[in-house]
Amino acid sequence: MSTHDRPARVAHEFQRELSALLARGLKDPRITGFITVTGAKMSPDLKEVVAYVSIHGEEKVVAETLAGLKAAAGYLQREVARAVKLRYTPHLRFVFDESVGRGDRIDRLLREAKANQPIKQPPREPGEE
Repeated sequence: MSTHDRPARVAHEFQRELSALLARGLKDPRITGFITVTGAKMSPDLKEVVAYVSIHGEEKVVAETLAGLKAAAGYLQREVARAVKLRYTPHLRFVFDESVGRGDRIDRLLREAKANQPIKQPPREPGEE
């Protein structure tokens, strides 16, 4: 087995544990949005991890929740590192993942375009009434 996939495996485990920890909730009153950890990327030396989060809510809720997550990053990285049992605790950084919102917008636009499209009748065969 190659050592190059270890950062990816550790990032996946980190993502899973972080998701479970966030599902239990945090005491910070700024964290009010629905949070989904969409991915994690670990540096090759396992010293830094970037967690990509999607936050459901209005812009104000998203901004406040992201600020609350960044403030709780030290606590979260310590708790997740305990569960993952790494020799060194990687530095946790949060990045807002806009891909879910973009996907929803594209889906909505496609549905609107399909709803506004005129209904095409199949061509009639000669002699058909």
